[in-house]
Amino acid sequence: MQFKIDLKIFLFFIIYYFTKQIETYLVIMVFAIVHEMGHLIVGLILGLKPNNIRLMPYGLSISFKMNTKEFNKKIFNGNLLEVKKIIIAIAGPLMNFIIILISSKLKINIFYKLMIIYSNFLILFFNLIPIYPLDGGRIIKGFLHLSLGRKYAEKIINIISFITLLILTFFTAIGVYHTKNLSIIFIIFFLWILYINQYVIYKKRKKIYNLIEKTIEIEGNK
Repeated sequence: MQFKIDLKIFLFFIIYYFTKQIETYLVIMVFAIVHEMGHLIVGLILGLKPNNIRLMPYGLSISFKMNTKEFNKKIFNGNLLEVKKIIIAIAGPLMNFIIILISSKLKINIFYKLMIIYSNFLILFFNLIPIYPLDGGRIIKGFLHLSLGRKYAEKIINIISFITLLILTFFTAIGVYHTKNLSIIFIIFFLWILYINQYVIYKKRKKIYNLIEKTIEIEGNK
């Protein structure tokens, strides 16, 4: 298992420090890490082993080793693996939801209570945005995979991610204009980077899919 640090995290620290939001950022980072612990714990329970753990500007990013025996050898096993991925994706937001419920019942300082609830609500909402590879995108892609297959699932989630980002960018521009909070721009910038990275991977896979289809077509015509 490898542990890496995304150097962009230092840029975010600087930005939130000078915009006087460093305390809020640190609290969000703590609960974002707790969010990822939900993914990790459920992944381990389902029998998957962590492959890479990366410290990102908005928490941890955990990837799991996929058992090749479960992947494409049989349709049932391939679907079972996809179901596991969906459950793992749901586990993170569920962890934040549980923290919100517990915090609402605790008899603590109202400021700290609201801070905990607010931070976890932001993380919950952010991760359920239908943009791949956020949890919301992973969940949608998983269900699409089960019903339409991997090729079409990747195509559709790519389109959904792009449209969602365009809408978010539009409303972010309006929000920045009215609130003058420039830190919001960096969140959208971060999401665009995630999307572009996944789009590059999608284009490479698309070429592989097309090559496989042509090979099958040629073999079928022989």
